[in-house]
Amino acid sequence: MALNIAISQEADAVLVKVAGEVDVSNASELRDAIDAKLPETTGELVVDLADVPYIDSTGIGVLVGAAHRAQEQGATLVVARPQRNVARVLGMLGVEKDLNIREA
Repeated sequence: MALNIAISQEADAVLVKVAGEVDVSNASELRDAIDAKLPETTGELVVDLADVPYIDSTGIGVLVGAAHRAQEQGATLVVARPQRNVARVLGMLGVEKDLNIREA
């Protein structure tokens, strides 16, 4: 399944909507999309995972790294609406606080 990434501006947040499986073969696409918007983000950069049925450790590493870079520049990375199985993996890895997970 191909990875689709759509980026939009919503009020004081940048929305990165991701669709498809995120794994080692395409995690760099997600990293590049986030890195392109992060320097201009002053509020929240919201990564919407509602349409992501699977994410591997490489994809999670991209999100955690981006969250740390956002924090360093005074912004906040938020992971929004992860599917149940994705949320479970994030919970098992203990990265919920780093990723500021929101259900809605």
